This record gives sequence, structure tokens and C-alpha cells, in this order.
Amino acid sequence: MAWTARLKHLHARAEARFPVLSDLTGRLLSANLLDSATRIAAQAFLAAVPLLFAVAAFAPQSVRDQMRDSLRAVFGLSGQSDRELNKVLQHPPGDESLQQTTGFIGLLVVLIGATSFSRAMARVCERAWRLPHAGTRIAAWRWVVWLIVMVLVVLLQGPIRNGFGAGLWLGVVLYFLVSTGLWLWTQHLLLAGRVPWLSLLPGALLAAGATSALALTARIYIPNALNRALAEYGSLGLILTLLSWLIVVSAAVVAAVIIGAVLVEDRNRRSDRTERNGNPSEGDAP
Repeated sequence: MAWTARLKHLHARAEARFPVLSDLTGRLLSANLLDSATRIAAQAFLAAVPLLFAVAAFAPQSVRDQMRDSLRAVFGLSGQSDRELNKVLQHPPGDESLQQTTGFIGLLVVLIGATSFSRAMARVCERAWRLPHAGTRIAAWRWVVWLIVMVLVVLLQGPIRNGFGAGLWLGVVLYFLVSTGLWLWTQHLLLAGRVPWLSLLPGALLAAGATSALALTARIYIPNALNRALAEYGSLGLILTLLSWLIVVSAAVVAAVIIGAVLVEDRNRRSDRTERNGNPSEGDAP
């Protein structure tokens, strides 16, 4: 039909004029953005819940208090959702029942299982840059280190978002800077150093911008959504609400990493083309 032919013609012209758009579309489709985001969100949730109970069981009260304050800062918790968090992170001094229930073997299993989150993120980075999987011997310690650093970053969310007492205006700037450094380092670490630092910067900046915007909106949307879900559906509603939010965040991060990789590769192609066109051939040499 005429309109089909016209669409194909317009698509061909767009590819010719803006090859980066065609490459970006193809990369996002090949990476299956929604599927990757859902997988990462699910792995993040499955890693976060056992780790939260591990912190509640083995960490000192000061660390548990810091975790509670940071989670309040991340989600703006209040009401029923805040009371549920307190139930997990607070137990009487000397009460070792939770430690006995969890056990050190259980803690080890939790840590090993939580590396599935690291592996899922590593696969996204490798797919974005079209790199083969790094060998387990090379990558295994990187999964553990990345997971530990992520836990530490979550613990520090409270003071970071409060600007270490200066207020939200500084907290937003600090959060963006910390997020940029985190996603820059994340790509470098999980890609096993196969991509230069500078090439990873566009994706890190995009991921930091997206997560910073979502962090601001989370404090507006998440508290009411969590309390409403708890009132209507109980714990199941809590799970569905958190998973939905994690999928949105994961999709933003996945898209940012892919877009950053495509932009860098397009810049490198244009640079190589300019160098080839600028160098005279042997036949043209004087």
C-alpha cells in the first residue's frame, strides 16, 4: 500500500540521515529493554529482602538505625509502611532469636544468592557494549564487591540525600554526583575493565540523571502507594508496589547504559571516518 511504502521510505531516510537512531533502536530491541529491566528488578528485590533480614540479624543497632533512616529517605516512608520496616530492623537488645533463625550458613547462602543481582547487571552492561561474557574466574569477585558497595551506598542514602545536614538543595547535587560515580564504576567493574573510563561516562551521566529524577518523584508517590497497598492487599500489595517501582528504575538504568554505549560508538565511527577522509591516499600524495 502507498502509506506502507511511504513509511518505509521515511524510515530509510531517517536511517541515512541519523544512523545513530537506527543503531539505538536496534540495540534497545536486541537488549529487550522491558525484559531486562524486569529481570534486574526481580533480582534486586530477591537480593534486597534477605540482605535486609541479614542486616537486622547481625548488624549492630547503630547500623540498623542508619539503614532505617536511609530507607526512609529513599522512599519517604510513613505510617503503616514505616511501622513494618521498624518491625524488621528493631528487636530488643540481647535477643538472639533472629540470629539463630538466620544462622551464619544462611547468611553465606544469602550473600551468594544475592550475586544473581550482580550477574544480571553485568549481562546488561556486556549486552550494551556487545562484549562476550567475562569468565567466572575473572568476574566472580567483581560480583561480590559490587554487591557490598551497593549495600554501603544504600546505607549512606540518608545523609547523602539530606546533604549531610545542609538540606535538600545540596542533597540533590550530592546524590547526582554519587550516582554518576557509582554507575561509572559499576560499568568499569562489571565489564572487567574492557571499556575505557571516558567511554563509560555518557552512560553514567544518563543513569545518574534518570535515577536522580526518579529519587525525587519516589518521595512523592511511593509513601501513599505503599500505605494504600498495605491497607488493601497486605504484604502482597507491598511487594507489587516495590517491584513496580524497581522495574521503572531498572528500565531507566538499562536504557541509559545502552544509549551511552551507542552514542560513544557513533562518535568513534564518525571520528574514524573523519580521519580516513582527512588523510590523503597514496595516489594523491605529492
